[in-house]
Amino acid sequence: QVQVVESGGGLVQPGGSLRLSCAASGNILSINAVGWYRQAPGKQRELVVALTGAGITNYADSVKGRFTISRDNAKNTVYLQMNNLKPEDTAVYYCNADHGPLGLEVWGQGTLVTVSS
Repeated sequence: QVQVVESGGGLVQPGGSLRLSCAASGNILSINAVGWYRQAPGKQRELVVALTGAGITNYADSVKGRFTISRDNAKNTVYLQMNNLKPEDTAVYYCNADHGPLGLEVWGQGTLVTVSS
């Protein structure tokens, strides 16, 4: 089993930065990929960025050049550095881990990011 827990959300002004963390526990070696998703009020959940075990990334067009995913294997943690935040980035951000041979998915509880002046 794998569990993921997000942290780092908060209120930030437009143009500001935040770093989200996704700490994984359990059978870490079974994780195939980790992704950050977000869900804004009244909208569907959408992919922000995915990171495979081979280090391949896939960013949504709306965040390219502003958001960066990284990982610290020693801490079993994946980070999402968000720069130049915009009001439209306001959402609950979720960490997702795809693990095992069947590609089972686990989700964190989400962390709220609010971009407002």
